[in-house]
Amino acid sequence: MDLVIETTRLSLRELNLDDQERLAQILCDPESMRYYPRPFTFDEVRQWIDWNTRNYVKYGHGLWAVIRKDDGTFLGDCGITMQKIDGQELPEVGYHIRKDNCNKGFATEAAQACINLVFKSFPYNALYSYMRTDNAASIRVAEKNGMHFVKCFRKIVLETIVEESLYCIDRPGDFR
Repeated sequence: MDLVIETTRLSLRELNLDDQERLAQILCDPESMRYYPRPFTFDEVRQWIDWNTRNYVKYGHGLWAVIRKDDGTFLGDCGITMQKIDGQELPEVGYHIRKDNCNKGFATEAAQACINLVFKSFPYNALYSYMRTDNAASIRVAEKNGMHFVKCFRKIVLETIVEESLYCIDRPGDFR
């Protein structure tokens, strides 16, 4: 297990192909993916894991498996990926948490740990998060983690143009 971050309740580690079944329970689920144009296929989940494995090598970060420490439950993924937004490549914190574990603070806790790691260990002066404009839960997570609204923009997600809201947090002074 390649442990990356620990919080009070969570461990974040690198994703691997052994996670495909558990991650598919989220990414292939229509309810969990209601803010995406469509759920992933099982093969797209494998591609998602492969993409993150390449990101670990290329950038030193990606989306990591989120594991509840008290019982080892796989909760989803959270981490930092490089995203093309209006022609710029920007570091973005993203998260997908199992629907039966939503509204328990896990996304907020995991995202905050990723934000702290990025500002401690990487040279980025800002970190971004984006979500569909009507995804109130993800907007709430961004705001709880100190992010502010920047703008709305359009992005191609799963071959579909989607209206997204962009949030940002600047590098705090104590990480300069």
